[in-house]
Amino acid sequence: MDEEEYNSKYSNLRILKSVQEYLKSETDFPTAVYPINVPDDLLYQVLRLHGSENADKLIHHIFKLGLTFWSEKLYSEIFGSQENLEAFIELVKKRTKG
Repeated sequence: MDEEEYNSKYSNLRILKSVQEYLKSETDFPTAVYPINVPDDLLYQVLRLHGSENADKLIHHIFKLGLTFWSEKLYSEIFGSQENLEAFIELVKKRTKG
């Protein structure tokens, strides 16, 4: 594995780790990025029926679902299997020790 491939996999591993921590957390993270695009009628109807707090929770839930699917796809593309992931983690450990 050349240095470029290693750096790319290492960056993606860090991304996947941060996504995993985010999805496990029940607390709000300090960083928020706006705006997001949602169907107008979805937002309008949820606001009308359930209020702004529940609309915010729904949008966040939809985001988390999308993030879950996206991270699973990234994992599959970059590592492909648990064995490949574990082998790469061992390589990272060896490089940081040496």
